Amino acid sequence: MAREAGTVAEWTKEDVAARFEDAANTGRRLPPIRVQGYINTWPTIVRREWEAFAADEKVYRPFPPSPQAIDRMLETMRWVQWLEVEQRHLVWMRAKGYGWREITLRFACDRTTAWRRWQRALEIVAAHLNAASLPNFAKKTSMETP
Repeated sequence: MAREAGTVAEWTKEDVAARFEDAANTGRRLPPIRVQGYINTWPTIVRREWEAFAADEKVYRPFPPSPQAIDRMLETMRWVQWLEVEQRHLVWMRAKGYGWREITLRFACDRTTAWRRWQRALEIVAAHLNAASLPNFAKKTSMETP
């Protein structure tokens, strides 16, 4: 995941998909948003062992992401501007680990069709990233049609 958008190497669909998965994982690791101002001033209750069994389970959160991971996530989130709304939903559902069953129910299509649409969305993002990494003189010659 050390790949940056400005590198010379060409982006592939697999690179883009991995970057979206990394962004979804980073978003999961961000701390929750809480309302400021509501605090509890009561001291922590020290429970005996037999009382602890009836207590609420602690919610364990993973370690927060690094600043570099957050920067990569924000950069990846800007990429979805190149996609249609349905493509955005499809790419994020897949990045968050939804199975094809849930995706096909959401989009009311066959699994193969959903997979093709997902591949096409990744191709669009990769094409934009590869076009952005070309020097200015290469963009002019590659964009012209004979």
